[in-house]
Amino acid sequence: MIKAKIDPDKCIGCGTCVSMCPEMFEMTGNKASVIKDGDSVACDIDDIIDNCPVEAIFKEE
Repeated sequence: MIKAKIDPDKCIGCGTCVSMCPEMFEMTGNKASVIKDGDSVACDIDDIIDNCPVEAIFKEE
């Protein structure tokens, strides 16, 4: 199972991950959070990780 994680200390709340995959991410206050694991959605986690401007998203398997 692949799980996306967000480092809250790095997240700047830009919303890129939410706009790319609202099924997996949501904004909680001024930070993004993960709401579903990567196996249950059809989003490309690697693409989302590559597009995070502050490298706050990573995955655990």
